[in-house]
Amino acid sequence: MAPELQTAGHRAVEVLAGKLRRRQVVGSREAALETVLVLRQVVSRARFSNINQLVGIIRDVGRRLSEAQPKEHTVGNIVRKVLHNIREEYNTATRGTAAAAAPVRNVYSISKFVLQGQPRKQHVAPRSEATASLKENDPNDPDSFARGIKPVLMEAIQDVLDELETVYDNVSKNAKDHIHSDEIILTIGHSKTVEAFLKAAAHNRNFTVIVAETGPSYSGHEMARALSAAGISTFLVPDSSIYAIMSRVNKVLLGAHAILANGGMFAICGSLLAATAARTHSTPVVVCAGQFKLTPLWNLYHDYGALDFADPSSVLGFEEGDLVDKVDVVNPYYDYVGPELVDVFITNDGDHPPSSVYRLIKESYDDEDHEF
Repeated sequence: MAPELQTAGHRAVEVLAGKLRRRQVVGSREAALETVLVLRQVVSRARFSNINQLVGIIRDVGRRLSEAQPKEHTVGNIVRKVLHNIREEYNTATRGTAAAAAPVRNVYSISKFVLQGQPRKQHVAPRSEATASLKENDPNDPDSFARGIKPVLMEAIQDVLDELETVYDNVSKNAKDHIHSDEIILTIGHSKTVEAFLKAAAHNRNFTVIVAETGPSYSGHEMARALSAAGISTFLVPDSSIYAIMSRVNKVLLGAHAILANGGMFAICGSLLAATAARTHSTPVVVCAGQFKLTPLWNLYHDYGALDFADPSSVLGFEEGDLVDKVDVVNPYYDYVGPELVDVFITNDGDHPPSSVYRLIKESYDDEDHEF
């Protein structure tokens, strides 16, 4: 471990790593929020004399947290997002001193657009006047750089925290444009993002929701109760009925655990069944997810999504006796849904087809952070 990390929130990192390892932090958004809070504590206590030292400290934190729970992809995504924001703020802060000596000449080209994504605003005033005289590796005052840049970096981390806290509202703000009156919507499992999306649409539209119960976890029961309590017409059906009722469904609405670089996604087990049935009936499949779930990874495990498995006893109990000894029970928790089965991703930054996911990842993360 880097010696800087030992004095920069080492205890907080170890506590979160332990919680992730023991599955005490469950859910993509909860894990993302915990990660941002730990990173804010690490940066506020870190001692560094140049930006590379700070990036090394944060990358070390990201490596430890990702190794503690490799299946919770949002932990690594948040670390990458914070690193991206920190580099942007650093470049903006240092550009102010460099602009006086040499004016910046912006040259846009097709190759730059492909490699770097959408051009960003080039002339932005630093957020804090304290950054006007930044000096890295100052032998007389090694901590001067950290004192000058920390206020700006804390604001950059706060931006990520604000995005996470408002993700449900931002995903749901255009719900009425996607769901129309008298439509029949099919969803599966209990996604809080999908729940917020449907509740927002119910303010302006009257529609019916069919919830698949999502065995063996049966999380669909909780979703059905939540929607029914909000006054939405809701029907709970067994998973075996999905294909039979798909001809009556106008739209399939799914949540996502992680959105991969090729436009595919990991979603709760049963999502592949619903998406495949929807493709057969030419029913659109809409996925609601925050941009913090965008992951610069590719699916390497096509048989079982993310190789994450739930307790097999919920499928075949140990009370079955002799039968348990004769069979191997596999209870995958996630499905891998390919990009060809998804029509659109609704995120807190607008609607995007699966073919645009790679561009969003280019704009959200830096290439050097894809692996810690």
